[in-house]
Amino acid sequence: MSARAIPYRPHNHDACVSQALTDARAICQRQNARLTPIRERVLELIWQSHKPLGAYDVLAELSSDGHNAAPPTVYRALDFLQQHGLVHRIASLNAFIGCTHAGESHTGMFLICRACGNVLELTAPEVSTEVRRAASGQGFLAENTTLEIAGLCPGCQAEPEHE
Repeated sequence: MSARAIPYRPHNHDACVSQALTDARAICQRQNARLTPIRERVLELIWQSHKPLGAYDVLAELSSDGHNAAPPTVYRALDFLQQHGLVHRIASLNAFIGCTHAGESHTGMFLICRACGNVLELTAPEVSTEVRRAASGQGFLAENTTLEIAGLCPGCQAEPEHE
């Protein structure tokens, strides 16, 4: 698991943001997809926090940067980033988080801290396999699976008010 995948542990956050942008440029180049400046900035804003951002949070940040962006611009950028596997949508929060496994085919599994709001993308291939196996056992072809698990991160578990 890469250091950028661990919001609950100390790491060089600037390096994880920089690496995410470098990965995105390479992935878009391989896929012959255009990572426009606004798409790149939206991705950067999402990566600057381990907390998921909603579209209007992104819009507010863009506006404070001096961009004259409208909601459709942000939604189109988020759609592009999702389609190319660079961000995930956290449905329960109606928000987006950077993908720590960009460019890899994988099941999105997320640990969501209900206290601090941090989200960790979890890697558990055996869980993905079992979900597909269970679906197949019912004659169902699973094409896309996202698991969201709410609870308390290690830091919030240590705080007495969250016991």
